[in-house]
Amino acid sequence: MGTLHRSGVLKKSHDSARLIITTIMGVVFGYFVGVSFPSASLTKINLSSSFMSSLDVATSEHKSSRSKSSETLTPGTVPKIYVPTNPRGAESLPPGIVVSESDFYLRRLWGLPSEDLKKKPKYLVVFTVGLDQRKNIDESVKKFSEDFQILLFHYDGRTSEWDQFEWSKTAIHVSARKQTKWWYAKRFLHPDVVAAYDYIFIWDEDLDVKHFNGEKYIELVKKHGLEISQPGLEPNNGLTWQMTKRRGDREVHKITEEKPGWCSDPHLPPCAAFVEIMAPVFSREAWRCVWHMIQNDLVHGWGLDFALRRCVEPAHEKIGVVDSQWIIHKVVPSLGSQGESTGGKPPWHGVRERCRSEWAQFQARLTSADQAYVARLEKG
Repeated sequence: MGTLHRSGVLKKSHDSARLIITTIMGVVFGYFVGVSFPSASLTKINLSSSFMSSLDVATSEHKSSRSKSSETLTPGTVPKIYVPTNPRGAESLPPGIVVSESDFYLRRLWGLPSEDLKKKPKYLVVFTVGLDQRKNIDESVKKFSEDFQILLFHYDGRTSEWDQFEWSKTAIHVSARKQTKWWYAKRFLHPDVVAAYDYIFIWDEDLDVKHFNGEKYIELVKKHGLEISQPGLEPNNGLTWQMTKRRGDREVHKITEEKPGWCSDPHLPPCAAFVEIMAPVFSREAWRCVWHMIQNDLVHGWGLDFALRRCVEPAHEKIGVVDSQWIIHKVVPSLGSQGESTGGKPPWHGVRERCRSEWAQFQARLTSADQAYVARLEKG
């Protein structure tokens, strides 16, 4: 009896000890699990999409309630953002990540991006070309230094053949068959795309440049404060307007005399504030305005030269012709040859008719837009 009593007491004591030890171990284990759980990555746990959506909402609401908090965002957390001063469509991005402007600088596929460019061209020269004019374009390109980025728009679809010229390997080539330079300009020269360049040359392919130097031209444009300009034209070749006729006694001119009755005001086109669309040069700021005035469907650009003055002020002082850097217009009918022969008429005939029609349409649109604007002002 006594032996049985003592063994029962001993058994109870052992059971109690085991219970106490198990409890203590459970508490300790639970403590360490509790401490370590917050640092566990939720991305490593397979949660249902509905739960994750609820978690996102909860996180967003929690963050919005602490909008003035100075705490640093944890990795992976996306704050609610709306910045109305950002470019259109980018209002939900933090301003520090927005890259609203671009360039035509060629980049490598390897190495550090910061080491890609040995030199950044400051000016952009654009030619709309066909392969038949390759020798003339080669001569023209050689008149521009490494400070000028070359961009070729190919209307005949032939691009690889231009690799016979070493400079072509660092030029930008854009190809679309049977299009004009203003069609290309509207689609590929958005002001935000060419924002890296101080001046933009938009030239025809049939220009003789033996009396021209790109660096000297830029010097004169800056010296005389020209926002829109062109080289003077040799008076005996391809001259249409007196304003663009080269004068041999000066560096630059900004005003001229035309035929009687052609200029209602000496400060208005074609006697001033006027250059042709053959070989214009635009400052970055002027081009930002001109680009918006180019119409999508009016591809020849006729009439645009008379409206350029709307993009600079005062136009009769900031638009001019650089006489001491001059060119010759060879008048190669490459544009006309891209048309189609209809009704027994040659291809160039239909092209010329559309040019004239577009001039009238552009002027009508501009007048209508002016009238609509004035009407809105009068209505208050």
